[in-house]
Parts: sequence; structure tokens; C-alpha cells
Amino acid sequence: MAIDIVSEQWRACLLRFEASVQDAIQCLDLSGLQIALVTDASGRLLGTATDGDIRRGLLRGIKLADPVTTIMHTDPLIVPPTLDRSMVLQLMQANKIHQLPVVDDGRRVVGLHVWNELQSSSGIRPNLMVVMAGGRGVRLHPHTENCPKPLLLIGDKPMLEHIIVRASREGFYHFVIAVHYLGHMIEEYFSDGSHWNVRIDYVRELEPLGTGGALSLLSPRPEHPFLVTNGDVLTDVRYSEVLDFHERHAATATMAVRSHEWQHPFGVVKTQGVDIIGFEEKPVYRSHVNAGVYVIEPRALDALQPNERCDMPTLFGRLQNSSQRAIVYPMHEPWLDVGRPDDLEQARDAQIRQTMPLKYKEEIDDN
Repeated sequence: MAIDIVSEQWRACLLRFEASVQDAIQCLDLSGLQIALVTDASGRLLGTATDGDIRRGLLRGIKLADPVTTIMHTDPLIVPPTLDRSMVLQLMQANKIHQLPVVDDGRRVVGLHVWNELQSSSGIRPNLMVVMAGGRGVRLHPHTENCPKPLLLIGDKPMLEHIIVRASREGFYHFVIAVHYLGHMIEEYFSDGSHWNVRIDYVRELEPLGTGGALSLLSPRPEHPFLVTNGDVLTDVRYSEVLDFHERHAATATMAVRSHEWQHPFGVVKTQGVDIIGFEEKPVYRSHVNAGVYVIEPRALDALQPNERCDMPTLFGRLQNSSQRAIVYPMHEPWLDVGRPDDLEQARDAQIRQTMPLKYKEEIDDN
């Protein structure tokens, strides 16, 4: 493990107190340091905002347009620039934090200590990643009549390849792909994964078993908590952060969720019997929807029967009924479930924009 003061990169973490929660998300994304340092006009540290602060705010109903001050931590641990390296390490270990702001006597930010927590010297994680790729993709016909949905091209490569490449960059090495419909095509394309410097094994469903049911076929049973993702979910979420979140909360199962808003098209009349007791003009209803990304402890597999159909909500329900902890990981990162032709076109358009020179992106935005 290594600890360091980021030379100039910490400046990308600075965020003025007038900024919004959305601005904080963009700040976290741009810096990659998992913290935003909220300051006043003179550079004095007013507070910090992390992914955890944002997720807790979203669960409380905070909106992305709300000020960052509504979710920031106003009393973060800070250190002076003169503090000994070993003492900084002890502080971060004792407080279980990965970032530690460095401030001068006037509380102005002058640096940031960052803890790089590696699972091994090579950076490879021991955690398995299971990808569900057996669905027929009926809603995507005719695209899926002769091609399994995970092999549909997004840009110059299949969407499943995007998922594997992204995860491998975060240190995930061992993948298991659950296949059924046209599964031989997926196996022919990815083989053992050596082309991508990863290991790929396969679970073959003789009939559709649902996500939970496919997990019952894992052999041998994983030794560590493992990630599960649908093979048609494209997202910028960091899989490693979902896993770390799961482990910090000592959960048996974690489900990534997305905030979903739906506005009623009409004014709502509240009644009690035949009496009108109030009105609400086109109310907005907020909920959390399953994002198709999970972290599962090996012991959770005890709730499954081999070759028995089981979806993930059913598995989570069984775990709750047996008093095991099942939690949510609120996502704010871009996310797309590629289930319909419109979704496929949206994913392809987004990929094209990512590969465009900046000036062309700006021209499209201006039109």
C-alpha cells in the first residue's frame, strides 16, 4: 500500500461553495480522487463531499440541482503540511479514510493525502465477476434474431466486451459468463479471455433460470464476495467502489439502484371520503429502481437450489427473511439498460460522441 500527496492533481478536487450537487458529481468524475474539497472565495476549506455523501443525500431526497452545502461533511479530518508521513498513515488507518485534506494555518487547502489501497502488488482483485448473458433479447428483434444481445455492437465492439474491458481496468481478472440463447457465439468470441489478458469461464443454462438461478450453477463456489452484472447494462459506475461499499457495510448482498422520477400528468385531488382535503399540481414521484449490478457474499448461495429458477428480488427477499443484511448502493453515474432498439441507438450515439474530437461535440451541442 502506498500513501502520497498528489502534486497538482488535488486542485481538480476544489469546488466553490456555490456549486450544486451535480457539480460535485462532475468534480469527482474529473479528478478521479473520490473527494471534492468545498472552499470559499479565499480557498478556505468549508467541507468535503464524497460519493458516500452524495448517495446518502439522494436517499434523503436531495436533488442534483441543490447546493453542495446540503450534502457536504462540514467537519472533515484535516492535517497541516508539516505532519509526519507515518502519523498521516496512522490517522488514515484509524479513521478508515482514503483521502485527507492538507491545510495551512488559515485553513486554506494546500494539498491532499490519498491512500491507494491495492488488493495485491499486481493490483489484481481476487473477486469473481459474473456476467448474465443468456437472455433472448426479444424486445430487440430483429437485431437479436441471429445474434445474442451481449454481442450487439456498440461502436467497434460488443457491449459485453465494453463491460469486461472496463472491469479489467479496475483490477478484475476472473469472469464467469452465464450463457443460454446463442451462447456458442459468445463462447467463440471471448474464448478463455486470454486476448484481453483475463480469465473467462462459462456457466451454461439448459433453460432460463433467472439471475439468481444461474448463480446456483457456480462451481466451485467463490471464496470472496463477487460481482454480478447484467450483460446489457452499460454504466460508468466503478465496480470496485460498489464492492468496497458492500464490504464496508458488512452486507450479505448489495443491489445498485438508480433514482427514478415520474411526474403525474394531471393535478391530483386528495380526498377523504367525498370531502376534498387538498390539491397537488402534477406531483413528482421518486423511487429507486434495480440497476442490474450486485455484490453477493458466497454464503448467500445457500438460499438457492441448483437448477431452480430464481430472480434477484426473490433472492434478496430470502436473505432478508433469514435476517441477513441486504442493502442498496445508490448510483448517480450514467447508466443504460439496453433492452429496446431505442436504447441500442442511444448507446451507439453515446459511443460515437465519446470518440469525437471535442470541437465536433461542441458543434453538436450548439445545434
